[in-house]
Amino acid sequence: MPTFVHTEKCDGCKGGDVTVCMYICPHDLMALDTERMKAYNQEPDQCWECMSCVKACPQQAIEVRSYADFVPMGGAVIPLRTDEAIMWTIKFRDGELKRFKFPVRTTPVGSIDPYGGKPEAGDINSQLLFTEVGQDMPTIS
Repeated sequence: MPTFVHTEKCDGCKGGDVTVCMYICPHDLMALDTERMKAYNQEPDQCWECMSCVKACPQQAIEVRSYADFVPMGGAVIPLRTDEAIMWTIKFRDGELKRFKFPVRTTPVGSIDPYGGKPEAGDINSQLLFTEVGQDMPTIS
């Protein structure tokens, strides 16, 4: 189910040109209504339901209508992300709340070197992946 914005909570990220949800959406679906200064999903049918915007929204104004087999009608799944963890709040139909906290990283922020120990970039016309070593395959013309 696609994301939707609770307009009473959304503050348009305080008037910036790009909201957090616009920045984080991998499919560029989130947009800003500049007259109302409220974010919205401009193409709900294209939503991947990745919940990136839901996790990133500083006002917790974005929600995903979950599938009934995962969250029964009237329930909700609400993530709250920090630098260290994601706190998931599960709201059941009867109003009961359960919370789960999961770490999002095991190393200090900025300490990862993604290319450490990897070979230098080789011939751009090579058919090999940059981590593969061996005989180069002939290029197809």
